[in-house]
Amino acid sequence: MTEKAFQDYYTDGMSHCYGCGRLNEHGMQIKSCWDGNESVCVFDPKPYYTAMPGYVYGGLIASLIDCHATGTAAAAAYRAEGREMDTDPPLRFVTASLHVDYLRPTPIDKPLELRGQVREIKDRKVVVAVTLTAGGEICARGEVVAVKIPEYMIPKEE
Repeated sequence: MTEKAFQDYYTDGMSHCYGCGRLNEHGMQIKSCWDGNESVCVFDPKPYYTAMPGYVYGGLIASLIDCHATGTAAAAAYRAEGREMDTDPPLRFVTASLHVDYLRPTPIDKPLELRGQVREIKDRKVVVAVTLTAGGEICARGEVVAVKIPEYMIPKEE
């Protein structure tokens, strides 16, 4: 990716998530960006994400869909307001609902590509559909209802 990832715009206080936090040294640190009207993220699963030999465990798939979708929701909200992601006030989203359909076992030895499409965008809510593929095969589909983060959850920056 040549452009800055959505997650790279998050403030330090909002960058500790296990899935997408750039400051979580033990996390997945996923990176998402726009590819036209779709968001895209590529993730290389490590051997410790094994469900059974050769396959990714479902919790990883759900986490990837979740964090890619909430990042997409933030980026889409900025787009809808005609703003860059580094402008104030910051727009961050959390998951209100996560639905995942596992369509086939997901191989662990291939990069996983997630593609997100914004289905609905309103003042406080963004709905994002995500498809996860491995080796060109669709392995899972998900839908996330993301809502603007409540004020009390926003860390105070120093």
